[in-house]
Amino acid sequence: MKALFVALLSLAPISNAFVGPSRRVPIPPLAMAGSSDNSAQKVAVTGTTGRLGRQAILQLDKANVPVKALIRKPVDIADKSIAPSIAKDATGAQVAAYLAALPNVELVLGDDITDKASLEALVKDCTAVLALHGPRPTGLKSLCPPLNPESDPSHARSINYVGVQHLIDACIKSKTCKRIVRVTGKGEAPYSFFSILINMLGSMAKAWNYEGEQLLRNCKDISYTIVRPGVMGPEGVPRSKVLALSDNGGDMPVTAVRYVDIASLCVQSIDYDNCARSTLTAMNVEEGEGEETYAPLLAKVEPDSREFPANLMSEHKKGARLGATVLVGFLAILAKAVVIPLGNLIVGGIMGVLKK
Repeated sequence: MKALFVALLSLAPISNAFVGPSRRVPIPPLAMAGSSDNSAQKVAVTGTTGRLGRQAILQLDKANVPVKALIRKPVDIADKSIAPSIAKDATGAQVAAYLAALPNVELVLGDDITDKASLEALVKDCTAVLALHGPRPTGLKSLCPPLNPESDPSHARSINYVGVQHLIDACIKSKTCKRIVRVTGKGEAPYSFFSILINMLGSMAKAWNYEGEQLLRNCKDISYTIVRPGVMGPEGVPRSKVLALSDNGGDMPVTAVRYVDIASLCVQSIDYDNCARSTLTAMNVEEGEGEETYAPLLAKVEPDSREFPANLMSEHKKGARLGATVLVGFLAILAKAVVIPLGNLIVGGIMGVLKK
């Protein structure tokens, strides 16, 4: 299914020139400006046990950067029934146990991203926070959303919008945490196939992600780096593809990107002052158009200078309603063409048997 999405979205036009290109190479072991002494840095992370969050924490730990990572359940590293693991199929408890054993990682117990007290404890004494959290997929359930999404802590509004506001407030209160690196997605095209699909099946996740971005842009007290990646996965990027960035939220054809690469981008961007108040689209392009690491690309980034749309929520809602209408119409046609004739055939067969 991901391959289909990527193929369809790769037809989108490029509206901004991208910053450079890069070959598929391993992530450098030192991610923070190449320094072996990063004691002045302390980075908070949300989305700790997610596929992206765990990769970012691993890279920070290797760079000797102290990390505070938010988790929802306590971890007992002495519990032999939990096998520490960061494999793709590992449970949250297994990932947390693995991360807890790393020398530079401190796990911070908190309710969730919408709990102010938890976030204040998380960012205390930190210099930056990687906001790598996101709502869990809800599938067809989100086609029947709650009447009051404000009361649902798992709703995309709570995770992508309210949680970001609480994170901003916590950083301001800390007086030390001056940068939020937030991973979102391409949310400026409400009528694109991918936006419609995610909004339909993910409680308007695309729309609320964009509203969360706007909270960061409108905040004058905290700097931000917004990262809009392609379709993230563990692998799946051809060797001929290379890393590319477009600042100012520039449009690029959507491609597959690896978790480990986006984690590297988030981690490294902290050390680039020119990346403060910037929106970066991160994709992959053909070999010969990139750099071997993100460093040369990040060095060329310029802060946001264009006017981002103030509010796209109504357009996202229209797009989702359009998608739902098309889906219902398709199902109706399918029922008329297949289900009803098949049902009539079955009933006719049963009636024929009974008449005998």
